[in-house]
Amino acid sequence: MKAAAELVVEVGYSNLSLAAVAERAGTTKTALYRRWPSKAELVHEAAFAVPPSAVTAPPGDVAGDLRAMVAGARDAFTSPVVRAALPGLIADMAGNAELTARILERFEGLFGVMRHWVADSVSRGDARDVDPGRLVELIGGATLLGMMLRPDDDLGGDWAQRTADIIAHGVMA
Repeated sequence: MKAAAELVVEVGYSNLSLAAVAERAGTTKTALYRRWPSKAELVHEAAFAVPPSAVTAPPGDVAGDLRAMVAGARDAFTSPVVRAALPGLIADMAGNAELTARILERFEGLFGVMRHWVADSVSRGDARDVDPGRLVELIGGATLLGMMLRPDDDLGGDWAQRTADIIAHGVMA
């Protein structure tokens, strides 16, 4: 995966070949294909070596949780590997439902945490009964678009705070 991560940053997703990854990693294309059925899945795993997870704050700190979630998404999406890989991955996923399903499986842990977080927050009266999937879409979508509109910006400063504040207005009870 290290070879794939390095190469996607060096040559870009569209110019990346499994032959080049195999050569850099000192293995064969066949060995790569045994583990990853496609370039997209190899690059996705290299870009998100550890699937993103929701960050927990003390119970009742909905605004703090949202800030941590937005900051976590920002940190994941603005890494050099993800910036180089994501446009090509999205293009490949758009035309391939099976690939999309396999890639999204890696995020099921995050989605489960979000469902649990929303249910807990609602049961305490700290949050409205919002759709956890939609919340993931809002956080990820805002971060993805921010990254794409600001290619030379790491979305630092108060970006995460201001974005989380906007989302919190729709979530908090």
